Amino acid sequence: MPITEILETNALKYGNEICLVEINPESEEPEHTWKESALVESGHNGGYRREMSWRAFDLKANRFANLLLSRGIKRNDKVGILLMNCIEWLPAYFGVLKAGAVVVPLNYRYSPDEIEYCLNLADVSHLVFGPEFTERVRAIKDKIPNVKSMYFIGENCPDFADRYERLTDFCSDRKPDIKITEEDNAAIYFSSGTTGFPKAILHSHLSLSFSCEVEKNHHSQTRGDIFLCIPPLYHTGAKMHWFGSFLAGSGAVLLRGVKPKWIIETASREKVSIVWLLVPWAQDILDAVDSGEIDLSSYDLSNWRLMHIGAQPVPPSLVKRWLKHFPNHEYDTNYGLSESIGPGAVHLGVENVHKVGAIGKAGYGWQTKIVDEKGEAVAKGSVGELILKGDGVMKCYYKDTEATNAVLKDGWLYTGDMAQEDEDGFIFLVDRKKDVIITGGENLYPVQIEDFLRGYDKIKDAAVIGQAHERLGEIAVAVIEIKPDMICSEEEINEFLLRLPRYKRPHKIIFDTVPRNPTGKIEKPKLRDKYSGGSIVAKQIEVK
Repeated sequence: MPITEILETNALKYGNEICLVEINPESEEPEHTWKESALVESGHNGGYRREMSWRAFDLKANRFANLLLSRGIKRNDKVGILLMNCIEWLPAYFGVLKAGAVVVPLNYRYSPDEIEYCLNLADVSHLVFGPEFTERVRAIKDKIPNVKSMYFIGENCPDFADRYERLTDFCSDRKPDIKITEEDNAAIYFSSGTTGFPKAILHSHLSLSFSCEVEKNHHSQTRGDIFLCIPPLYHTGAKMHWFGSFLAGSGAVLLRGVKPKWIIETASREKVSIVWLLVPWAQDILDAVDSGEIDLSSYDLSNWRLMHIGAQPVPPSLVKRWLKHFPNHEYDTNYGLSESIGPGAVHLGVENVHKVGAIGKAGYGWQTKIVDEKGEAVAKGSVGELILKGDGVMKCYYKDTEATNAVLKDGWLYTGDMAQEDEDGFIFLVDRKKDVIITGGENLYPVQIEDFLRGYDKIKDAAVIGQAHERLGEIAVAVIEIKPDMICSEEEINEFLLRLPRYKRPHKIIFDTVPRNPTGKIEKPKLRDKYSGGSIVAKQIEVK
């Protein structure tokens, strides 16, 4: 079933019920004026709250679809979305799909050069953007010849774009007469770009609707659930974890901000039941609780039933610490890639908290294998590359046959992640294939060392990278971020590292901030650039 049919079903069944809420804790005034009575704007507690019904959601999607069709858009044409998380985001997304076009979400952190690159690579002909991006788009508007129309959401519309709301207000809210099938192209997502400019990942409607089924199967969403969405909607992880709630016809809250107090206050006030977090946010919440900044007894969190994490390896120490503060929470971790619909290609399962540290087993409707360089399955306990098969695998890297053929083989997606399976069939992520450090002929897997370091109570985050070495080929360098207001000595680190086998101990330690991208992944290329060769700017300790 095309994913647009789920929206239409929800609008028919639950029309006046609220499905989306946007909360902007730092905004005092409404950013936009809405005419549907089903959408309500109100100020509260120094912030701003907007809400939308299922019927308004569907009608707004229809209006944008009809606007695009009136401007000559055709099947498979591409429409970019460059917006911060907001209540307009999802109706615009579904409007593109209803027009039979392909939606192209863009990373809101992209520089003008990256925006230009992605728009041109994906052959985008229409672009929706918000006020945060006016100057970035202005800088490249003459370098994106395929873009015929630009639609601006917000106040102070620039002279090179059309006001989205003004145009859509005069469009029909009837469903466009466009036949859509599961096999039709639906969306292009971009890879994280941690190895250079990102690749364009093409998904079908089948991929998107399959992700709805996977997420709902894993986390048993019901109509009574409320999903708190904090990560950026341009990324597969955030939106496709919401897809489970979408399929169940339950509500979602879009929180514009990641401060621990905002997350806890929103969960309490909106009676949130499901929260998907990234590792840094979970750590920040725990630190705020431990420091007394947040007093959990001041909030009603009785509806919160599930905390799940994905997008990057999860330190077992974090989960154990979380469950001490939130003993009644179910916990799950999810593994996926943008090439495999984001969530749940592998998942731990709420019943398997005793296996914290594993990413889990094959998710609903998925197959997994761990293979060697020849593509043959390795023995249990051996390290190999994790490969995936299922309806959520991408069609291809758009306009990149060589890259596609390198990762899609006989229907299997080669993830580039090194993993091993234990005697119970649980998969443990070892590291990215390209991040393995070979020192003196021994393979070191940075994730294992990072997890060990995060087990020290003064360490907030850690990243391990390789550095060239004349004798050993490479050595491991640990970049360590200490918790706020903590003092950590050289002697403490040295003593703690003695618990590791000698060959796994980092040769150098650097005290610095660990950079992460918006989806929580460590930006190791930045660290490699900063600390390449022998040039170490931050304080450095030689580990004996």
